[in-house]
Amino acid sequence: MKKSKGVLSLVVTAALIALLAFTTTAGFGKSHTGSARNIKLGLDLAGGVSITYQVKDKNPSEEEMKDTIYKLQKRVEQYSTESSVYQEGDDRINIEIPGVSNANEILDELGQPGSLYFIAQKGSDGTDNYSQVNSTGDAAQDYQLNKTLDELEEDGSLVLTGNDVKGAQAGTREDELTKQRMNVVSLTLNDEGTKKFAEATKAATEAAPHESIGIYYDGSFVSVPRVNNAIENGQAEISGSMTFEEADSLASTIRIGGLKLELEEIRSNVVGAQLGEQAISTSLKAGAIGLVIVFLFMIFVYLLPGLASSLALVIYTGLVLVILNAFEVTLTLPGIAGIILGIGMAVDANVIIFARVKEEMSRGKSVRNSLKTGFQKALSAILDGNITTLIAALVLWFMGSGTVKGFAQTLGIGIVVSMFTALAVTRLIVFAFYAVGLRSEKLYYRKGKEHAVVDFLSKKKVFFAVSILLIAIGAVFIGVNSAGGRGAFAYSLEFEGGTATNVTFNEDYSIDEIDEKIVPVVEEVTGDANVQTQKVAGTNQVIIKTVTLELADREALNQAMVENFQVNEEEITAENISSTVSSEMRQDAVIAVIVATICMLLYIWFRFKDIRFATSAVAALLHDVLVVLAFYAVARISVGNTFIACMLTIVGYSINATIVIFDRIREELHYSSKQTDLAELVNKSITQTLTRSIYTSLTTFVMVAVLFVMGVSSIKEFALPLMAGIVCGAYSSVCITGALWYVMKQKTVKNKNQK
Repeated sequence: MKKSKGVLSLVVTAALIALLAFTTTAGFGKSHTGSARNIKLGLDLAGGVSITYQVKDKNPSEEEMKDTIYKLQKRVEQYSTESSVYQEGDDRINIEIPGVSNANEILDELGQPGSLYFIAQKGSDGTDNYSQVNSTGDAAQDYQLNKTLDELEEDGSLVLTGNDVKGAQAGTREDELTKQRMNVVSLTLNDEGTKKFAEATKAATEAAPHESIGIYYDGSFVSVPRVNNAIENGQAEISGSMTFEEADSLASTIRIGGLKLELEEIRSNVVGAQLGEQAISTSLKAGAIGLVIVFLFMIFVYLLPGLASSLALVIYTGLVLVILNAFEVTLTLPGIAGIILGIGMAVDANVIIFARVKEEMSRGKSVRNSLKTGFQKALSAILDGNITTLIAALVLWFMGSGTVKGFAQTLGIGIVVSMFTALAVTRLIVFAFYAVGLRSEKLYYRKGKEHAVVDFLSKKKVFFAVSILLIAIGAVFIGVNSAGGRGAFAYSLEFEGGTATNVTFNEDYSIDEIDEKIVPVVEEVTGDANVQTQKVAGTNQVIIKTVTLELADREALNQAMVENFQVNEEEITAENISSTVSSEMRQDAVIAVIVATICMLLYIWFRFKDIRFATSAVAALLHDVLVVLAFYAVARISVGNTFIACMLTIVGYSINATIVIFDRIREELHYSSKQTDLAELVNKSITQTLTRSIYTSLTTFVMVAVLFVMGVSSIKEFALPLMAGIVCGAYSSVCITGALWYVMKQKTVKNKNQK
């Protein structure tokens, strides 16, 4: 690279950093477009809208409530993946949507949940089921039923109900005849609905002229489309002269209509953040301090390349913030975990590259050739490690829901950006430094003693025994906790529900004042160390969420509020609430993780051409999950939304570290012969990547540790198990995976020899 090009590259880098810094701090225009302040934040960080529905049906069953909650959860995810839906009392459903402040707007867009029916134009006796009485263009005014819904059901004229509709989406397409753009609503039916709709549309097209099928919702018609042809594939389309807003409204109505229960809105509030400004600012400071420590560490260890990687990390951080803003990703505490993991993986890629560069320089190669070869040799490990984790993120995004989906978004963004900055930006900066004349070997390589090969495999029985012991301790604690009635884990209200107490105070407390003054009193009375609070905007009301309180506990809490804050006890209300992580959402998460693990296994098998590599990697993942579960059981750390993010972070982090070691073993096998000692080869590969394993774990650990030291209680409970998981992931990658592969490889060789 010529000197002029090197100077230009550094100028472009500086300009990009300045642009990203300006964008994330100030933004553009009056609306501050691109600014970090415009990133959508979750309920825990910024608050949102809380809407409570009352079930119209008397005595709804538990199954009906669960089904309705799950379907509503899927529908409100159109506003944010971090939206939550849970049961309040026996017959109420509460929806919390972060990042918005206009409850009426949400109610208009969401629609009023009610019963949805698709009705055939004529009954079995040939009479009209509905008639057109006006021509205003509004189906609700133009059509009316001629029979009751019970009569239509008995007659078989109810073609579909809302339960038969899987999805409805507004869109635009080009009319085949007129070539004009038209707005449409696309419907997707389930298997049963597909069969019924095929029969009904076939019958409608056999009539002359073709008959219509009316869509009847909550007491009136919303659309009466004519059937043009039989629809047998479960994919229907409603078209006509309507604006996109009308099409979108119709799609929303159809989506919300597929509920087993009819609901009516009884109240809506704007609620404040669950974490105060102090907690958020402290977390941001902790993140900045962690990044600075990582920068200094990288520069100290890797000299000029370390400076290049630090500049690339600044660009990484800015790009992630801009992308979160551009794609309107809702950022919550679990989402921050995905960003932290992304930073860890960005550092990891640079460490892999620079470790390779140092190896080449130690062999006597020139600086330029060492840099070129180092990037080339590191490419396969970086791609395999990141693609494996990206596969997991994509599966979690498509199959997960709620927190899992939000985590997958931020993780996926972090992985893509980290690969770009490591392979493109860092490379550009490093070669630019070289081009402008910074070519001294001392700037790129600090000579030191060459590490002797560590005999890890001789200690494999000890490592296996330690892992089994840790997992066994966890199993014992889970059993003891369950038998003692404390529960296997310390489940938070997100997992097992609790009590929501609404208190009207005599003054308007800020969120930070609530954390400092009110929460400690509640924790002392209830014994709950994970109290959640929400401030109702425009009022002095505070919603206090705790574990489920018995009558005596509720009375004690009420008395404490009266004594400490002189509130009116008559204005205190309390309701039991269900878990915000429903059983269906947990099932979705488990299935998504299983599918992601299988996909990762298949990818590793495909890339390494050896099922033993894939099996060892998955076994190590299982090991890490079980050990961290043991940590949760022993330390009685709250199992809530952050638990899911923590476990997923550990899985992504661990698999990446394992891939690096396997990549080195694969490379060594390529140059080996029949006389090569397999144990020595494995030990050599682990030793060669040991520095990378230590440095990457250390930098990521530092990021999380600073959060733990400076964060509030909820952040500490998130950071502590994550720290344990990082240590566990490093241990399993270095001490377990290579040994497992070696044991399986040896058994295969013995079996072949015996034959």
